[in-house]
Amino acid sequence: MTGRTDFSAKSRARRRALQGLYQWHINRQEAEEIANQFVSKQDFSTVDEAHFRLLLAGVVENEDTLLKQLTPALDRPLEQLDIMEKVVLLIGVFELLHCPQTPWRVVINECVDLSKRFGSEQGYAYINGVLDKVATGLHH
Repeated sequence: MTGRTDFSAKSRARRRALQGLYQWHINRQEAEEIANQFVSKQDFSTVDEAHFRLLLAGVVENEDTLLKQLTPALDRPLEQLDIMEKVVLLIGVFELLHCPQTPWRVVINECVDLSKRFGSEQGYAYINGVLDKVATGLHH
């Protein structure tokens, strides 16, 4: 498997995790239940399923810690974030903290891409700024 294929599989895992976490935010189903539902109903042949499950379970299990890490970098109250922005930021902070094998710039770029695809029109610039602050705080 080439690096590019692996990268795409991880990107697809982030997209599915975003959708799963959005669903979790709405109905608070168990992360494992959501993951199993996704895997059984969708084609995961080109998705890094392990990374998908890690992101989904990791964000759900660590939400409070992730929010504590995230809040100082926000310029508005957490409640004012769009659900999609909040979920993208949680994925980003989780990866920055728990996936050291992924360079922080890649994490930020991937989250910006998710935000461009699924978030509000200018949300990606906000996502970029917030995650950059979090990453800078973690790496200095």
